[in-house]
Amino acid sequence: MPQLSQKGQLMPQSPIRKLVPFAEAAEARGVQIHQLNIGQPDIQTPQPALNAVKEANIEVLSYSHSAGFLSYRQKLAAYYGKQGIEMDANDIIITTGGSEALLFAMGSITDPGDEVIIPEPFYANYNGFATASGVTVKPVISSFESGFALPPIAEFEKQITAKTKAIIICNPGNPTGYLYSKDELDQLSELVKKHDLFLIADEVYREFAYDGLQHNSVLNQREIDEHTIMIDSVSKRFSMCGARIGCIVSRNKELMATAMKFAQARLSPPTLAQIASEAALDTPQSYFDEVISEYVDRRDTLVAGLEAIPGVRVAKPKGAFYCIAELPVKNSDDFAQWLLESFEVNKKTVMVAPAAGFYSTPGEGLNQVRIAYVLKKEDLIEAVELLKEALSQYKD
Repeated sequence: MPQLSQKGQLMPQSPIRKLVPFAEAAEARGVQIHQLNIGQPDIQTPQPALNAVKEANIEVLSYSHSAGFLSYRQKLAAYYGKQGIEMDANDIIITTGGSEALLFAMGSITDPGDEVIIPEPFYANYNGFATASGVTVKPVISSFESGFALPPIAEFEKQITAKTKAIIICNPGNPTGYLYSKDELDQLSELVKKHDLFLIADEVYREFAYDGLQHNSVLNQREIDEHTIMIDSVSKRFSMCGARIGCIVSRNKELMATAMKFAQARLSPPTLAQIASEAALDTPQSYFDEVISEYVDRRDTLVAGLEAIPGVRVAKPKGAFYCIAELPVKNSDDFAQWLLESFEVNKKTVMVAPAAGFYSTPGEGLNQVRIAYVLKKEDLIEAVELLKEALSQYKD
């Protein structure tokens, strides 16, 4: 047969979705799965977003502007303004999910053979986006003991070469739930200014900051306006993962003009989903207050339950809705597959995401899993009990 591309062959599998066939087989056997493996919230999507689609008076479902509806971008700029982030609608390009925004960012600032530095563990698809762009990820490992705080800046500088184009962070972090402080962002700002690099911040979990902590946006590091690129999405904020609407935001005009060419090449973001996303911005603050309260309760329930299991350690998250847990197993990939193939209690089991796929350093995270606390409290309690029983039965 014709030869496939090396890039395609090197494209990494999703550590989250590669277990889906085993889950489907378990469900076919009648097993109920508590899915702690994927960041799909069960929170109700805001009604204004759903109503906007139902009530849309459309006779022709046409293209939008390649940058997205002007009305949506203006409303989004006003939303950022309420959070103390002064932006203009022309600093925003609407994308098909945050994933496309990241691909536009990679495509705009890197060439094949270039490098990006990312503190690990990191969102697994960053590896995929880098591979698709012919870019090498240079990881800087963060420690479980520090709760996955920003590694020392000296460790970043060790990785910087003539091929380095950017540092990428996720704030709050997926998969760690770590929330970067203003001091940590200041350190990164000094570094990218010193070495003339871009700083890409994935801020899709911005609203989810706990324990009285505040989210600090990279866009408020005004001394590095030309260096900063922010990635955003409606998926988690409004529990609208299926809308596939995100955006790339930057005050760097040349960067945005370049990203616009990528936007034009894919024509436009989805029209109906933009209608829903624009309407979602009318969601009252009370919605977020209730959601955050719910996630804090879920986090505390999950962490307390996990810490009560012999041999399990948890890095308590400060934001988002994920945590990394260390398990008393040698290989969490094998354990996660075993949970779906060979374990059940009363026709129930648990699905987790092996954490090794969130590292690019070989051998790291082998005994760790990422757990998403996106299920209601009662289900989390049952899932932790199932996990406890599974670990008591499992043999490496």
